Amino acid sequence: MNLQEFIENFAAQFDETDATEFTADTKFKQLDEWSSLTALSIIAMVDDEYDVIIKGNDIISSDTIQDLYNVVVQLQG
Repeated sequence: MNLQEFIENFAAQFDETDATEFTADTKFKQLDEWSSLTALSIIAMVDDEYDVIIKGNDIISSDTIQDLYNVVVQLQG
């Protein structure tokens, strides 16, 4: 797994936000399209793509996509 792939998979969970909006420094909870449903989609994507279970608190404690990526990397061990 690499950061760019993670960003692309993350961006794919959004229907209306342009993919160019997504970088490692994107504060994803500030995006207009962000919702609790999107959070669930991110949790499912991480499980499917990386075989890692993240929790709501992992998302809550992350400000940027990089922060969430770091959590996933840590949990992958």
